[in-house]
Amino acid sequence: MWLARNLEITEVARSRSWDKAHRGAGFLRIAALVSLLLATLCMVGPLELLSSSVVPTYDLVADSSGPGSFLGNGASVARAPHDVSARNNEVSALPFGLDTEPVTEGELSDKWRGVAAGIAKDLEVIAQCQARKPCPDPARKLIDLSMEGASRGERARVGLINRAVDLAISPMSDEAQWGISDHWSDPLETLYTNAGDCEDYAIVKYAALLAAGFSKDAVKIVILRKRSPDEDHAVVAVWVDYQWLILDNLTLTLVRDTDVTRAIPKFVLDDRGVRRFIENERNSKADTPASF
Repeated sequence: MWLARNLEITEVARSRSWDKAHRGAGFLRIAALVSLLLATLCMVGPLELLSSSVVPTYDLVADSSGPGSFLGNGASVARAPHDVSARNNEVSALPFGLDTEPVTEGELSDKWRGVAAGIAKDLEVIAQCQARKPCPDPARKLIDLSMEGASRGERARVGLINRAVDLAISPMSDEAQWGISDHWSDPLETLYTNAGDCEDYAIVKYAALLAAGFSKDAVKIVILRKRSPDEDHAVVAVWVDYQWLILDNLTLTLVRDTDVTRAIPKFVLDDRGVRRFIENERNSKADTPASF
């Protein structure tokens, strides 16, 4: 009886000792985890933790162009955190798969040279806005347009920017708005009046895509000769997912360049200036100069 009682007391004492040791080990594990977390916080810092939030942030990246570029004045543009320029650098051909030749003189070249200079200045204003300097309302509108779909994939983002620009501008002829037959506005001028014709839509889309981070090689303005009605029309071509998509203010639909059948490509406008598509079976029927 005495032996059984003694064994029982010994077993209870051993159990209490094991429980105490187990609780001690658990406490040590918790303390180690807390120490590791505090060390991580000290290494990362609160600003780095905040920067990993889902809110998109935009950095200013200097964007310079090569010799002869109309947009090569050192303007800085807002870049999305997932900069799309890496894929856009893989652009291998011009829209419609056609060769071109430069156009250095004439009315179209003069117009584009003036507008290209205006786009570069407007992108400088955007850079100042991003640097917390005074920011006019049209510049804020252009920033908002460039941020459309910032968290989405490239194709969806292009579609949202295209739609936002189309909805931000009311169609109006140059005659009605300016009292002259032809006037090309820079992006901020169009966003100040909120009105314009086809080339004004195209110019704003061109600038918004550049501000969104698309490379200059991946964004073009294309002058088409429509077959019905027989008139010139300006659109934007953007390289997405290894293909050219056409952005037209007459439709919200994104169309591949190879699917455009009711218009003939005549000119392409970008940071290199104006180039004429070389005639082939597709565009040999349209030989009149571009006019708006």
